[in-house]
Amino acid sequence: MKNNARLLYGLLITVLIFVIATLAGSKVSLNSDFFPKSFLTHSVMLVLSIVVIVGLKKIVPFRIAWPRFKTIWKPILFGFLTAVIVNILLTVVTLATGGKAEAHPLLEASTPLQTFLFIFIYASLAEELLLRGFLQNILSPLSARGIRVFRQKLSLPVIISAVVFGLIHLILLTTGVSIMFVTRIVIFTTILGLFAGYYQEKHNNFSYAVVVHMAGNLMGLVAAFM
Repeated sequence: MKNNARLLYGLLITVLIFVIATLAGSKVSLNSDFFPKSFLTHSVMLVLSIVVIVGLKKIVPFRIAWPRFKTIWKPILFGFLTAVIVNILLTVVTLATGGKAEAHPLLEASTPLQTFLFIFIYASLAEELLLRGFLQNILSPLSARGIRVFRQKLSLPVIISAVVFGLIHLILLTTGVSIMFVTRIVIFTTILGLFAGYYQEKHNNFSYAVVVHMAGNLMGLVAAFM
């Protein structure tokens, strides 16, 4: 498959899965106080991502293995620091421009246990499987192209999957939060996606992307328990 076709099919399939998962979560009710609405959204996303990864295994070089302990601390550190630094800086900007500090709607509607199960673990896995597991991997032949930041290469698949990861969070505009809050989330998730993609590509291992994502959600998890 030519690179242009990979890019087109990769983006179209990713958007289609996201739209189907979002519609399923908004239209179907689980009638449960324990399972949040996001559970169905992420479940559909997870299942469809697995289907396309397996169905297109000849062109999606997906690999997952248990991460090595001595190489895992940097992804965890950068994921966590991204959450802390970006959110603090953008919150300061928001307050300085007359806005107000806002919490993520999912965090506000979840108990600490729900936050741990359905955001920290489940959402991290489902979103990474779509954006890094499928999209970044189907674009892997484009990895020769990219840019260098602080002498580290960010390949085109890493950049594209990170940007798409950030942009899908524009869906938060439908929840009633401010544009400034959504901007903060888009910037944060895009940067987090760059680290997730970079470490997945570096180690050729999907586990590293999930670890970075979880580390990025760690601040929200701690806040939920506190």
